[in-house]
Amino acid sequence: MLLVTPVPAPLPRSGQPVTRQGRHERLPDSVTLARHRTARLATAWAYPHLAGDVALVTSELMTNALLHGSLRGRLIRVRISTTAATLRLEVSDPRSERLPCAREATGDDRFGRGLLLVGALADDWGVGPRVGVGKTVWAEWSLGLTRCGGDLHTRTRK
Repeated sequence: MLLVTPVPAPLPRSGQPVTRQGRHERLPDSVTLARHRTARLATAWAYPHLAGDVALVTSELMTNALLHGSLRGRLIRVRISTTAATLRLEVSDPRSERLPCAREATGDDRFGRGLLLVGALADDWGVGPRVGVGKTVWAEWSLGLTRCGGDLHTRTRK
């Protein structure tokens, strides 16, 4: 079941953050629903060039939350937000004692590459406490814009 919290839809470049979130139970299609929703929002917010990366990172973080962070009867929250400078994806689950850790997978390992993909596709990622109980794993993409004296300016990468 997907529960969506309605949020007004101003343009993301208005200076105010724009946020959408959904809550997911441990169901077979939860990862697919979250992946499609975040990719659609990235595209709708005028970042179609990030939609594929956002979708794949959503899949990885949702799968990790379902496999390692879910508890019966507790929902997993997916939140995507944007400001003028950043697109941010957050996946929150109720298990704060099980923190994600990127590891080196060997050629024979079937699992263990997800967080390496997240690190390769997003500009930054990390984990922190969830409001209430649990943890939030996040990934961010720089949008190449920064505020300078109230005006938006393109930021160049080194």
